[in-house]
Amino acid sequence: MKAQDRQKAYALLKEIVTQYRAILEENLVGMYLHGSLAFGCFRWEASEIDFLVVVQAPPSPDEKLALLRVLSSLERSAPPKGFEMSVVSEQECLHFRYPTPFELHYSNAHAARFRSDPAAYCAAMHGTDPDLAAHFTVVRSVGRALLGKPIPAVFGDVPREAYLHSILADVSGAENNVASVYIVLNLCRVLAYARDELVLSKAQGGRWALAHLPQADARVASAALASYEGGASFALDAAVFQVFAHSMLSRIHSLL
Repeated sequence: MKAQDRQKAYALLKEIVTQYRAILEENLVGMYLHGSLAFGCFRWEASEIDFLVVVQAPPSPDEKLALLRVLSSLERSAPPKGFEMSVVSEQECLHFRYPTPFELHYSNAHAARFRSDPAAYCAAMHGTDPDLAAHFTVVRSVGRALLGKPIPAVFGDVPREAYLHSILADVSGAENNVASVYIVLNLCRVLAYARDELVLSKAQGGRWALAHLPQADARVASAALASYEGGASFALDAAVFQVFAHSMLSRIHSLL
């Protein structure tokens, strides 16, 4: 991770923390970093800034709108992939349920919808999210408290089955998808957890694969890792990718 990328990301987080504290006041339990920035493999060109906001009680409609307007106002200064943020109640963090309820969510995928009708977006954007099992696990493993209570006081245990189900969703049916760096490295980190119970980033999953996969599969992982970390082009024959994805999923399911 480049020091300059890290500094720019933390400068944005500092501004978000300041504004969120002013919006939520005593309702704010804490803010917690996860994702590539927590793992130490953040790249400005390819990564999101991922964080969780933990509250005592559901924010009001006006508070939700204010929270998202902060992120929208910072988009021009943000990395191309922007932010991924979820607001979750303290009780759901302490007493984990799967899939986990959330109060509000935002990412680049929803930015256009938010801009078209902010109030309607805030009213509709709540429910349950299987991805939160993975986010909570990463917070507990490598996360950082940006503000508020320490992580062990806020996040309870996430069952192994819930974490596995969450990360498996990203690679389900992978052999039928178009070859991508994202799928290759996710398959590697899912296998690393299924085999060795290691909570890894995509980059770490790729490096783990180089040491643990047969040569043919390791070559695929190596090409994906070079693209992810250094921007090298990633062009993989569809048949080669299908064989890789099938063998990886077979290994994963044999361990489950």
